[in-house]
Amino acid sequence: MPTPWQTRLSASAVALMWGYEGLWCKIFPGRADQRAIVAGLPLLPGSAVTPLLIIIGLAELALGAWVLSGRRARPAAIVQTLLVVGFNTGGLLFGADRIPEPGRLVVQDIAFLALVWTLPAARRDRIRPIAVAA
Repeated sequence: MPTPWQTRLSASAVALMWGYEGLWCKIFPGRADQRAIVAGLPLLPGSAVTPLLIIIGLAELALGAWVLSGRRARPAAIVQTLLVVGFNTGGLLFGADRIPEPGRLVVQDIAFLALVWTLPAARRDRIRPIAVAA
């Protein structure tokens, strides 16, 4: 069973990734490759690219805060999994030519999701039922 310190370290690493992706890659200054992938989405007008990137970036920052809070770790892991799979699928379908090493992206995200899923297990192990007197 991981210690509380190890669990906090894992949660911090996951939250740091969401913070980096949200703040640095989407909002300030924003990465050109991610902007190009979003701009390549079908039916998305060019004027919607920046607002959509900001919304995604803010959602990623909020997700990092959720992970750090430690609340509802299993639903947080489910949401993270759905987002990572969704973003990767969208990127590979609509912007594969802008992803230099798609295989590396997938392998890194598998490793990231493995870390994400250690948190619900670690937190579940620390929860002790409270005895209620009858």
